[in-house]
Amino acid sequence: MKIVIEETADGSPTLYREDIDEHYHSVKGALAESRHVYLEMGWRKAAETSRPVTVFEVGFGTGLNATITAAAALESKILTEYYAVELYPLPKEMTDLVAETLEEEYRDAYERVNESPWGEPTHINPYFTMQKLEADLLSMEIPKGLDAVYFDAFAPEKQPEMWDEAIFRKIYMAMKPGGVLTTYCAKGSIRRMLQQIGFLTERLPGPPGGKREILRATKPTDTMNC
Repeated sequence: MKIVIEETADGSPTLYREDIDEHYHSVKGALAESRHVYLEMGWRKAAETSRPVTVFEVGFGTGLNATITAAAALESKILTEYYAVELYPLPKEMTDLVAETLEEEYRDAYERVNESPWGEPTHINPYFTMQKLEADLLSMEIPKGLDAVYFDAFAPEKQPEMWDEAIFRKIYMAMKPGGVLTTYCAKGSIRRMLQQIGFLTERLPGPPGGKREILRATKPTDTMNC
C-alpha cells in the first residue's frame, strides 16, 4: 500500500493512496473540508443541545478531524469525549510528514492526537478526551450515547462495504435522540438509505471552494434513547 503526501488547494496537506486511487481529504482543501463538514456542521451543531459532546469518527486517517475538534473544544471550553475507529492506522513517519506541513496553530494538538496510544482513553487537553480504536467497523461494538458522528470513510465507489445499511443502522441505534451524523458524501442513494433507517436528512452547502453539497442526518428527538 503506497501512500504519498500532497498539498491541497488551501495549503493544508492530505495523503493519497495509490492502490485505491483515493485521497484522505478533499484536494480542494483538506483543512477547509474538516472544519466545515465535521466541526461546524457536526460538533458545533451537537454542542447547541448537548454538553458534554460525545463524538464517534469513522475513519481516523491522519487525525485531522480529531485535531481540529480538540482545538475547538479547548477554545470553546466544551467538554468533548471522542472515539475514532481505524482498521489500518498510518505509520508514524506518515503522520510526521503531515505535521510538518500543517498550520502551526494545530501542530501541538495534532502531535498529541497521533501520539496517543491506541485503545486507551487519553486526555489531549483539559476539555478533550479521546480513544482511538484499531478495529473493524463492520464487527465492532459502537460506543453508545453519541451526539455527533463524523462519517469520513473512503468514497462508496472505493470502499462500498463501509456504506452498508447495516452499519448505519448500528450507528443510528448508538446515537442519542437529536444526535447528528455528517459526511462529505451527498449522493442520493446514501441520503435515501439514511431516511429509510429513520434519520432526518438535509443537504447543506459544502465548504468554500469544495464540494457543492454535503449531508447531515439527524436522529429524531421523539425516538427512544438507546
